[in-house]
Amino acid sequence: MICHEQGLFKLDDPLEKYIPAFKKLRVLKKGSDDPSKTEALNSPPTVRQLMCHNAGFSYGIFAESPVDALYLEKNVLDSDSTLEQMVEKLASIPLANQPGARWQYSVSVDILGRLVEIWSGQPLNEYLQQHIFEPLQMVDSGFYVPPGSHHRLAANYVPVNPLDPMESGLNLSPDHPIGGTTTPKKFFSGGAGLVSTLSDYTHFIQMLIGQGEWQGNRILKPETVKLMHTNQLPKGLGLVLPSWPMENTGFGIGLAVKSAPGQDEPMAAEGEYHWGGLAGTHSWVSPDSGIAGIIFTQRLPGFFHPFSQDFKRLVYEVLAD
Repeated sequence: MICHEQGLFKLDDPLEKYIPAFKKLRVLKKGSDDPSKTEALNSPPTVRQLMCHNAGFSYGIFAESPVDALYLEKNVLDSDSTLEQMVEKLASIPLANQPGARWQYSVSVDILGRLVEIWSGQPLNEYLQQHIFEPLQMVDSGFYVPPGSHHRLAANYVPVNPLDPMESGLNLSPDHPIGGTTTPKKFFSGGAGLVSTLSDYTHFIQMLIGQGEWQGNRILKPETVKLMHTNQLPKGLGLVLPSWPMENTGFGIGLAVKSAPGQDEPMAAEGEYHWGGLAGTHSWVSPDSGIAGIIFTQRLPGFFHPFSQDFKRLVYEVLAD
């Protein structure tokens, strides 16, 4: 969105304007279980749709359609590749849905990482460092942990029995799933792989609360932040993510937005914007309550435990008291 404020793109620009290989995209024929059966796009996917996860792409990890098998077969998120190589692979895989037809969590943010490189002329890691991490004093944030801080790196854990994740106990996870965290890498994933601390990430959330400003450093204009937490999805289109109920939820620019409280949530949850991570990390901002919350758990996969939602519920209960 910094690039957007600089006039480097418009939200409704087609992706093919910046990634010509996407001109050849096709989409899985509706109802087909054969990924070789494709049809033409009704319209080209746009940057706005990419930011809202309804551009038609998938992720490969949830097995929601036959297209997902191709993501795994082509190793789209190969930690030894670059964002440019990732995009080249995606150009050869059909979309899972017609652009705009369905919300589906996807590699969209990874593609946005490549677009930032194209718009800015900088590698994504350098762009983030210059435009976000340095002005927000996020001194421990990046795509790997330098040797002097290895002893500070928290471990990830996985269930002993994935079929019984809540009761089977935990084992140490060997390493981060996106290419490790202790050595430099060349895959600067836009959607995963950053390491950070609670302190650093608090600065980022405080910037959002401050309508784009943190301690005198302006990252975004207030109207841009407001756009980010305003639902951008077409009427009637909601969020569907395996094992994570998200009723009454739309999607803004990179953020989920609640249109009404969920079950057992207070009215203050209306208008809340939030998102979570693979290991169960979760952050949210409640403009009406004037609060925000951050929880950094280290349990893979994060979609199968209730810790973050329990934490949020307890915070709201304290406010009510």
